[in-house]
Amino acid sequence: MTKQEIKSVKGTRDYYPREMSLRNFLYDKARQVSESFGYQEYDGPFLETLELYAAKSGEELVKEQSFVFPDRGGELITLRPELTPTLARMVAQRQRQLVFPLRWWSWGPFWRYERPQKGRTREFFQWNIDLIGVDTPQADAEMVAIAASFLEACGLTSQEVHLLVNNRQLMEGEILALGIPMEKRLEVFHLIDRKDKLSPEDWRAYALEIGLTSSQYEGLLNVLQDEGLWQKSERMQRFFECVHMLGMGEFVRFSPHVIRGLDYYTSTVFEAWDVKREFRAILGGGRYDNLVADVGGTPVPAVGFAMGDLVISLVLEAYGHLPSHLDTSPAPILVTVFSEETMGESFRLAGDLRRQGFKVACYPEATKLPRQIKYADRMGMRLVILLGPDEISEGVVSIKDLARMEQVRVTRSQVGQTLSDLLERGSA
Repeated sequence: MTKQEIKSVKGTRDYYPREMSLRNFLYDKARQVSESFGYQEYDGPFLETLELYAAKSGEELVKEQSFVFPDRGGELITLRPELTPTLARMVAQRQRQLVFPLRWWSWGPFWRYERPQKGRTREFFQWNIDLIGVDTPQADAEMVAIAASFLEACGLTSQEVHLLVNNRQLMEGEILALGIPMEKRLEVFHLIDRKDKLSPEDWRAYALEIGLTSSQYEGLLNVLQDEGLWQKSERMQRFFECVHMLGMGEFVRFSPHVIRGLDYYTSTVFEAWDVKREFRAILGGGRYDNLVADVGGTPVPAVGFAMGDLVISLVLEAYGHLPSHLDTSPAPILVTVFSEETMGESFRLAGDLRRQGFKVACYPEATKLPRQIKYADRMGMRLVILLGPDEISEGVVSIKDLARMEQVRVTRSQVGQTLSDLLERGSA
């Protein structure tokens, strides 16, 4: 009787070496771009109290998307669904000791209890980056430029992806001008946020359900079609000027549709999308000037964004920008084993080369050489070192270059330099 296969938890992913290589690629790019703008890495706990998110992140995230459970003392704990409230709490706890403006970034796992679908899982990794302590359009522009720089670093172009930007204060003015009372502001923001998620009929029904009149509904439609609306805002004008000065203007455009669903955003908001709109938003963020005060600190302005690892992976694959090394071994060199008797010499050579700084794998058993060479080729290894009884007795090794189908024979003292030369020639 065969045992039943145990499956992974719904909405989680197994990271085989290929998937892990892609995750590390994204992490390395996030680190590279973050540090190029002067941001420091940090992290927070994976567990937080539900109280931290209640009335701060939005009802849907708290009540429907969080993994919540009581601890032994009865306090409700949740696996973190996002990091911004944690960041605000951390800043509030040491506000007098920190040097502002803060430039912080993080990369780690998050959990949301929702229906798994294309581009969305229950467990995911996310890049978070924030600039805290400055309320200027230049700070907003820097954050958007960081996002654009990351997309560009991954190989994406402005013909493939773009960043859509809006301003909630600008939209508030337009909503008030339509005669919609201020107390309905968040409801209207949620309405705007759901425009692309509902049919036109359902969206109109939703608008009337929250109390908009037919004329207010028509007026709101006109506002959402006005792509020149940003020119009414001096802050938006300065924002776009700075984005262009930072060299990222071709990636960025204004969109009155972008409003973001989380309640704590106060001003500038933005999202990145692929131009074909085949996927969900690649990343999203904005300005949240009240959140630190909401968790017990002194009011401090802040702007930031988050990007999950799944959608960007799908976008890179769709547009042909996945890195080529995903299926390769991290070691470009394989030392072969000729026989049980020579295995010790092969392991000794591999150890010597690692001490010289090379990444080297040694085949773990004595088997036919063609099989070992085939293994190296399938693993994307570049060089194979042959070390048989003749080579050992003569103090030499043979190095086979699988990319060029060439083979050289050198003395043991020349091995390191020859490997360096061959690897450098291959990367040129």
